[in-house]
Amino acid sequence: MAAIRNNIGADAASGIAAADRHSTKERPLIISTWPFGKPSNDRALEVFKTGGTALDAVEEGINVAEDDLKNASVGAGGSPNAAGVVQLDACIMDGPTHKAGSVAALEGIAHAVSVARRVMEKTRHVMLVGAGAKAFALQEGFREQELLTAEQKRKWEEWRANRSAPGGGHDTIALLALAPDGAIAGGCSTSGLSYKLPGRVGDSPIIGSGLYVDNDIGAAGATGIGENVMRFCGSFMVVELMRMGMHPVEACAETIRRIMRKNPAGVDLSINFIALNKNGDFGAAGTGQGFEFAATGTSFSKVIRSPGIPRQRLGPSGGK
Repeated sequence: MAAIRNNIGADAASGIAAADRHSTKERPLIISTWPFGKPSNDRALEVFKTGGTALDAVEEGINVAEDDLKNASVGAGGSPNAAGVVQLDACIMDGPTHKAGSVAALEGIAHAVSVARRVMEKTRHVMLVGAGAKAFALQEGFREQELLTAEQKRKWEEWRANRSAPGGGHDTIALLALAPDGAIAGGCSTSGLSYKLPGRVGDSPIIGSGLYVDNDIGAAGATGIGENVMRFCGSFMVVELMRMGMHPVEACAETIRRIMRKNPAGVDLSINFIALNKNGDFGAAGTGQGFEFAATGTSFSKVIRSPGIPRQRLGPSGGK
């Protein structure tokens, strides 16, 4: 049997092809957003091999992306806000306990997802923001560092001089892990929309928007323009659709369709979801032409193209 199976046939009503409905019996199973998620998945797999938990795998996997200075959307090397300051958002969620932690507008600490885990495990809170989040991180022994690289500073200075267009770039790493013991965990980390207003917070640290985990069902994560995800509690919706029996890829696609119906035609939503369930079914979907996500098991680690959900598939009720 192949490590990754695809269900036979396709649901004509859903418009999702059989090849997009992925499934595997291998445990652990790790999926993440974008091709840059693959090294994070590989690290997470190593954590499992050395006896780590799902939370350990998620945290250390995302740390890889946060340490990548070439990644302009996560951690050290992330894009700054309009004032030239890198502000990070992140969250983490543990399926078995249903606990979560998050930080927003965090400055000077590269491993935002690790700080989020400390919030979950060391405080009675779920979210810390801004100066309070940084003070907590320093109290917990995290190292302060300059997050703005020379390359990102140069690009910001060019943007500030021209001001001809809003900032671009809004990629995020969302990483979900299904452990051999059935535990599910997830995390999300980003530097947010490039040249955003100082203090802007997107969907990534918001439980139910950028990430949601329910150990009875599965998990989902988002990437794209955060404002278009958080207004709909997107990741929570994906998990609830899986609870109703949808395959993860169908749940991702239907969530996108619902969001589309509430937005005028022509709006660039730029939203993407990944999801997995307790059975090892997994998939992703994005607006337009879709996007690439990474999937890893004990015998495979690959980048997969998700199906795209264009407006024309919606029909008369699709908000055209």
